[in-house]
Amino acid sequence: MKMEHGLWLVTLAATAMSIAAFAVEAQAGDGPPAPAPAPIPVEIATADRRDVPIFLTDLGTVEPYNQVTIRSRVDGALQQVLFKEGNDVRQGDLLAEIDPRTFQASLDQARARLDQDTASLANARLILNRDAQLVARDFVSVETADTQRSTVAQLEAQVEQDKALIVTAETELSYTRILAPIDGRAGLRLVDVGNIVHASDPGGLVVINQVNPIAVISTLPERDVPAIRAALAAGPVEVEALSREDGTVLDIGTVQLMDNAIDPKSGTLKLKSVFPNAGDQLWPGQFIDAKVHVTTLKGVVTVPAGAIQRGPDGTFVYQVAPDQTVSPAAVRTGPISEGVAVIKSGLAEGARVVSAGQYRLSAGARVADVPSSQAQ
Repeated sequence: MKMEHGLWLVTLAATAMSIAAFAVEAQAGDGPPAPAPAPIPVEIATADRRDVPIFLTDLGTVEPYNQVTIRSRVDGALQQVLFKEGNDVRQGDLLAEIDPRTFQASLDQARARLDQDTASLANARLILNRDAQLVARDFVSVETADTQRSTVAQLEAQVEQDKALIVTAETELSYTRILAPIDGRAGLRLVDVGNIVHASDPGGLVVINQVNPIAVISTLPERDVPAIRAALAAGPVEVEALSREDGTVLDIGTVQLMDNAIDPKSGTLKLKSVFPNAGDQLWPGQFIDAKVHVTTLKGVVTVPAGAIQRGPDGTFVYQVAPDQTVSPAAVRTGPISEGVAVIKSGLAEGARVVSAGQYRLSAGARVADVPSSQAQ
């Protein structure tokens, strides 16, 4: 009897525990559902239609528009230097003067020789006129008149030679006054007053650089040659000179020409652009970024460049549905310029896309539009 009574107590205890467990499960089942996951913070943009300028940007080197090394064209002592280093000079300004005395003497000698030969020619012509009259009266032979006529011709040639020698002497004398051939800026003086200069000297007196306007030589890869040619054929092509330090626009000019050959070693093409450089923002030898405007795409669908994602199947964007859930949409993109991507197909105007914060997204995820600083 005691054993049966104990077994009954064990069974009763187990039943009570089962009832208690069932009650706990019932209470748990009747509680509130688990909260839904919070929306993922992202930045949302709308695909819109706009005109998109297309630029090609590459490294450029600033060069003088014209550069002239001023050299003496005659030998002599340098008497005066009349320019100031680093100052602007105008075309025709007197830069330096070489001792002119030897060249002045040569000019005076050539003029004296001309006067002498001119007088001899005049006398020979008088004799020829007399001989012509005497030949008509048979007082002088025809041979004598012919000889005198030859003398006149020789003296006429001598006079012409004297005139040419005078021009040469005047030219040599003019070379003693060295004039600026272009507008520009003088560099460092290379020869001091008192030195003997020669026409064969390699260094010259000074180098003048024309910096207003100024040129930029830039290089573009050969794949961009068709775009550059098409742009130049359509009219003037604008180019911006950008600072390599902070990207600020230093000056705006135009592309003057493209080189006539692609460099086979680098596969690049040289462009020469011209800038007004009114404020001397550009300086010879400076490195800049040359940003060439080749065309403008009219009325194309665009999204921020940050919206474009790349996957194993190509490019796509996360498109946002009205219920704030996202789904990947495959797109075909065009050029990306100034932070804007052109959409060729796969997305309609007005569609909403995620432009920042995509790294946590997957298909069906719910998102919330937040400022860009929070969509990271």
